[in-house]
Amino acid sequence: MPLSNINAESNNDNNDDENDSVSEPKKESFLEQASSKALRPFVIISSSYLLYTITDGAIRMIVLLQAYKLNFSALEVAIMFSLYELAGVFTNLAAGVMGAKWGIKFTLICGLTLQLFAYGLLFAWNDDWPKKSAIIYVTFAQMFAGVAKDLTKLGGKTVTKLVTPEEQETKLFKLVSLITGWKNSLKGVGYFLGSALISINYELALGVMMGIVLLAMPWAILGLDKSLGTAKEKNASFREIFVLDNKNLNWLSLARLFLFASRDFWFEVPLPFFLRSPSCEGLGETQFLVGTILGGYIILYGQVQSWTPQTVTTPLSQTPPNKLTEILWGFVNCLPTLVMWIVMTWGPAFMNYEVTAMTTWIIAAVVAFAFIFAINSSIHSFLVVKYASKDKIAASVGFYYMSNACGRLFGTLGSGFLYSYVGEDYGDAAGNDAVAGLASCFLAGTICSLLAAAITFKIDDQQSGLKCGSCVTIIPSREEEPSSIMQEVIVVDGTDDHNVTLDDKKN
Repeated sequence: MPLSNINAESNNDNNDDENDSVSEPKKESFLEQASSKALRPFVIISSSYLLYTITDGAIRMIVLLQAYKLNFSALEVAIMFSLYELAGVFTNLAAGVMGAKWGIKFTLICGLTLQLFAYGLLFAWNDDWPKKSAIIYVTFAQMFAGVAKDLTKLGGKTVTKLVTPEEQETKLFKLVSLITGWKNSLKGVGYFLGSALISINYELALGVMMGIVLLAMPWAILGLDKSLGTAKEKNASFREIFVLDNKNLNWLSLARLFLFASRDFWFEVPLPFFLRSPSCEGLGETQFLVGTILGGYIILYGQVQSWTPQTVTTPLSQTPPNKLTEILWGFVNCLPTLVMWIVMTWGPAFMNYEVTAMTTWIIAAVVAFAFIFAINSSIHSFLVVKYASKDKIAASVGFYYMSNACGRLFGTLGSGFLYSYVGEDYGDAAGNDAVAGLASCFLAGTICSLLAAAITFKIDDQQSGLKCGSCVTIIPSREEEPSSIMQEVIVVDGTDDHNVTLDDKKN
């Protein structure tokens, strides 16, 4: 027998307990990794979700810009989006039960089908309808889009937790991060495409997006196991979704509500209205530019979110994050909106209506908030899966994202009221002072950020302390975390790949 074979056998005999750590896995190509048993469900769901998220971003811009063209007010548009957000509250509850009982494949296909239906309904929106009839009809159509979003999202938020820990191949984490980064960024592409297509033709925009949804469906229908994501021990119930015994998850969910309200109080409706409105001291920008700014925010947000572990939390010695990490970044999240409230209320650029300076301030605030909010969202995404029970992951995540939907609903409706009624009334044609309206929305967002950070104090998860780099310790650690956990945790926008050994036992 060759000497190399004898040595190999000797090594195997002496290291039976350490095979996983000693053996070097065969280097695989990108396609081999993507088609492996470990990642196949994630790749299929992500591929469908990549295409779906384009249409989710686009439908928002198509409805908003079409409504603005037809002279609907900010409050009326916020009402149009209300059932979209409210549907998310109930759908996240139902999706958790449905996913646990019937699997992620079922919820994904239902979501894609409802998205097609929502786009189909929008074809019937007639420019000549009375405002009240149009608001009721579009709100109804948006409800189906909201249900579709949360049914489809469930798979993207849970599948990584289900597939990655079983094989524990850390080389695959980079592939996961890459796919998820594209998923987030493509929602921004949807904002961009929606605004570009509607500037050509409303029906064309709807038709193109329906075609993209159809492209996403075969992956989900043919490539997934119907049992993926089902509860192992017993069927989930609506009572179990509220997981009232999991205090950490409950406090995190409440913090999530205010975190997302801090964005939607100014981003979803007031910002595009301010960018479009020339008649009440807004900027009067084109539909295409409005979509570019909002789409750019989403793309930047998605990329920062995906790279947060590598570029932010790990260099600052904050990986894996805990409640103290989120409290720190939660308070930082207040700064962009607070600065914009001050500048818009007392700054000379807005008081003197200097369009170039105003535009610069707005873009700077959007970019800064995108960076900071992405870090917060990435930390939240890690914590929810860390605190959730693995055998009921779909139900637990459904409850958490129900709170997310509540925050979006609160922010969207609140922003419509503030933007429409704060400031001097310029008449029915112009509306109220856009600068005062948007400034009040930024203030409301700041208050929500503060509340989200304050609520996070109630979570019991501070054993690892808080650092800001290897040399700066803000709060010392109560116990040493195993270095393997530090290396194996990666957080990517709501789909979290990590191996939790200590904290899973605590929760």
